[in-house]
Amino acid sequence: MQVQSSDTGDADMIKGEAAGRSDMPERRTGIHGWLDGIRSTRTGALTLKIVIGAIGAIMVVGGLIMVPFPGPGWLVVFAGLAVLATEFHWARRALEFGKQTLHAWTEWYKRQGWTVRIIVLVVTVAAAAVIVYFGLRTLGVDVIEIVQRFI
Repeated sequence: MQVQSSDTGDADMIKGEAAGRSDMPERRTGIHGWLDGIRSTRTGALTLKIVIGAIGAIMVVGGLIMVPFPGPGWLVVFAGLAVLATEFHWARRALEFGKQTLHAWTEWYKRQGWTVRIIVLVVTVAAAAVIVYFGLRTLGVDVIEIVQRFI
């Protein structure tokens, strides 16, 4: 029960009753509520878009650089798109397209026989080996020369 304040008269009681009848959802809590608070001003919304855009772009570009190398390149690209999708609709659509494409490729791969699966595995391992070899060559390490010393 709302207590009547001497300063506001019946206003507190009336507002409390109206709030109880309202269809308006309650304010979100946690990170979503915090982000909603930032977005509530024009400056905050613009600043949030810039910060999210910069972080997401760095993650996507870094992930694309890592794609040819063994490791989590595509995972970082998808994570960067997920960050961008919090503020940009085009990123949300790109993320959905990527998830659908990945799911379709995975389903196609599952339907294939052992021959196709082995070919995909061999091509993947060969591509990774070539990328690692040339990556080491750029660092001045010649793996073939090292192996020839042991043969």
